[in-house]
Amino acid sequence: MKVLIGTTNPSKTERFRALLAGYDVAFCTLGDLGITQEPEESGKTPEENAVIKAKFYGRFFDRVICNDSGLYFDSLPFDDPRQPGLNIRTPHGGRRLDDEGMIAYYSNLVGTLGGKVLAYYLDGIAVNNQGRVSSFMETGEASRGSAFYMVDTPSEKRHVGWPLDSLSLNRNTLTYFVDRGNNKYDTAEENIMLGAYRERLTRFLAGALGLG
Repeated sequence: MKVLIGTTNPSKTERFRALLAGYDVAFCTLGDLGITQEPEESGKTPEENAVIKAKFYGRFFDRVICNDSGLYFDSLPFDDPRQPGLNIRTPHGGRRLDDEGMIAYYSNLVGTLGGKVLAYYLDGIAVNNQGRVSSFMETGEASRGSAFYMVDTPSEKRHVGWPLDSLSLNRNTLTYFVDRGNNKYDTAEENIMLGAYRERLTRFLAGALGLG
């Protein structure tokens, strides 16, 4: 089965390739197909935006996986204008930031909040299988179980496609996500939670794609 990953982010492509490594699936990207059009992401949650993208890119390919993420600081109300939310790369609806621009912006923002904040991601996934769209998102409470610290002093190291890893710390070891050998989640409880989440997500993807 061939599946389009509706992104230009190589790290996201690798993520889904790893999740479905046990299945006979070949992936292609927007770049492979020469697709440059983008939908208007008008959803209020990562899940709603993922669905919008899956429907849009379903015009170009029979089977599509899309995702969208929101970044949330635990100390800020959801409706606080400083809350990154869905506009991680386009804060306040402004211009789209490149990786280094994101690092600079969030370093400054966290600095105004005391230099260190507890943060977590909400991740929405949608699959378009020949016109049938299915979606998946964890609750905010579940996502808080994998929370981390974001700080105002960036590491010099970079993860291409995941620039905020250079500002993010494992909350137990206080090491950057980009540090070699660092596990983002290193306690038994966190690894169990992360493994369970991956299992739920893989099960959703396989079911939505009809992989059996």
